[in-house]
Amino acid sequence: MKRLTYKDAGVDIDAGNEFAKALKPVVRKTLRPEVLGRIGGFGALFDARFKRYKNPVLVSSSDGVGTKLKLAFMTGKHDTVGIDLVAMNVDDIVTLGAEPLFFLDYIATGKLKKHVLVDVVKGIARGCQEAGCALIGGETAELPDFYNKDEYDLAGFCVGVVDKERIIDGSNVRPGDVILGLASSGLHSNGYSLVRRVFSKNELKKHARELLKPTKIYAKAILSFLSTLSSQPSTIKTIAHITGGGFYDNIPRVLPAGTSALIYKQAWSIPKVFTEIQKRANIDEKEMFRTFNMGIGMILIVKKGAEKKALRHFAKNKQKAFIIGKVIKGNKEVLI
Repeated sequence: MKRLTYKDAGVDIDAGNEFAKALKPVVRKTLRPEVLGRIGGFGALFDARFKRYKNPVLVSSSDGVGTKLKLAFMTGKHDTVGIDLVAMNVDDIVTLGAEPLFFLDYIATGKLKKHVLVDVVKGIARGCQEAGCALIGGETAELPDFYNKDEYDLAGFCVGVVDKERIIDGSNVRPGDVILGLASSGLHSNGYSLVRRVFSKNELKKHARELLKPTKIYAKAILSFLSTLSSQPSTIKTIAHITGGGFYDNIPRVLPAGTSALIYKQAWSIPKVFTEIQKRANIDEKEMFRTFNMGIGMILIVKKGAEKKALRHFAKNKQKAFIIGKVIKGNKEVLI
């Protein structure tokens, strides 16, 4: 009787070790001074003496990339979805005013293909560098009975820090405050189940460059603006990350009782990819604004009178920004 090995069952331990070895120089590029110990241990160490913070509060997030991965499988392009993974997490915690500190990833695959997953992790590392956080650890699981041999799934986990007195929670939003929109880089990482239904396989491949454009990472632009407000921390009242649920589900999450958001859709040019999707799928406008970011990836509500300073800052940081509405009296609704 033949003796079975784990490799015979579909799990190649040696391939996993080779993959981990190949990642070390990629990961090193993301490290911050607070990272302690060596890469590859059972746990990752991060020095928690936050010298720049008087009363530090940790902020955490966990998210994935969703069915956008299907396009990566279809096109064989795997170097951008890792950026998406980081963006979906760091853009969440920056809404609270938090600085991203470190990031961990989880990759599950049917068969460990080194050249594919190295590209994925290179994207994760690039995203961490853009966000200023360290890729401090992760896990790669080869699960042949769960996933097709040509497929993988991603999950990310981010931890950041913010001073307790400077947490952005929306509690001081008032009618008359100004709503700013930061331009998205495209579809980001939401709505792809619908996208894959309205475009043919050939069209998806043809437009892969546009459809796989990575999610914008806003962390550094927003945090640098916050750093200019040391004497006026309440200038930014609240921030909403426009992800799944679009405008209608995400903005109310950061509004206090007694307020609503009035959005002027003519205030920015909606990218053609969204109008094409709407036309092909015959979707009404409200459903579009509830499914997609429509060209606005992040919304900031600022004190009236501060909007010009904010626009100048983002222009200087090469981030397109628009005045797209105002806060009005209401019941935590979004009126477009």
